[in-house]
Order: sequence, then structure tokens, then C-alpha cells
Amino acid sequence: MHMKIRIRMHVHASVIAENEHFRIQASYEVAIDICNAYAFITDYEGAKNMPGILESKIISRTRNKVRVQRLIREQILFIPIEMKSLMEYTEAPNKLLIFNQLSGDSKEYRGSWRLFEAGDKTLFKYDAIFEPNSSIPSFVIEYFMRNSVRGRFEVMAQKAAQSKSAESFACN
Repeated sequence: MHMKIRIRMHVHASVIAENEHFRIQASYEVAIDICNAYAFITDYEGAKNMPGILESKIISRTRNKVRVQRLIREQILFIPIEMKSLMEYTEAPNKLLIFNQLSGDSKEYRGSWRLFEAGDKTLFKYDAIFEPNSSIPSFVIEYFMRNSVRGRFEVMAQKAAQSKSAESFACN
């Protein structure tokens, strides 16, 4: 018999409309050490297991900079949207991951992941600016984001908790 275990997480997420862009902030704690947490957020190619991400492929890696090609597909009020992007990630191991869209279908997408030790858990903090380049009205995009962001971070928290055993080899 296969049982699915639901791990209870406290996920905080907000979407704030600011002029032409949106500020997305989220945080959650997971019972994994900071090394495993960092391995999880830097598993760029594993990101294709997240909702909406169809492709995520490392294009280049130079010192602490990683370029990743992404293809995302969303459904906004029955309208399928595909967005391509070339992202650059700047890594500060076990502390910080800064990301910036170099090119792509959004006008702007940049932000960071910060990791903090909290006893036997790691606190993940996400902060990003997103400016769509779309013919879809901004109020529709805002509605979609406000109603989907929390669920996406809940999935990420769940997957981070499940990644503990799979990623631990990198942390020995």
C-alpha cells in the first residue's frame, strides 16, 4: 500500500502591484539543513518538476554564475501563455541565490532566495520583481498571481522537504 504523506507547512506569500510590475514575497520553513536547502534551490534542471515549468536547462556555468534557459506555460483564465527566458543566477553557497532575467518574454524578472538556519529547520525567503510583457490586462495577471502564488510555494516547500534524502550526498 502506497501512502502519500502531507507535510504541514506554514507558507507566507504576497503579491503587491507596484506601478507596472508586481513584487512577490514568500517564505516557508522546512525541516532540512541549510546545505540541503541550498542544493534544492540550485537544482536548476530539477525545476522542471515544479508546476508551470516545462523546461529548465543549464546553458553555462562560470564560477558562481549559472545561466539557465527556461520555458514556462501558464493557464490564465483559459488562455495558455508560454514564456521563454534566459536567467542568470549568482550563487553564494548556503546563504543567497540572486536571479535576473537576461532576455525573455517578460519585461523584467529579478530577485533573490535567502536561506536562514532556524534550529533544525531552514527558513527560505523569496523576494522578486516581475513585470509582464503581455497583451493580457494587468488586473487579470494580478488576479491569477494572487490566486496561484501561495499554492506554488506550498508545492516548493513540500518538494524541498521530500528532497532531503535525495540531495544529502552533496552535503557530506
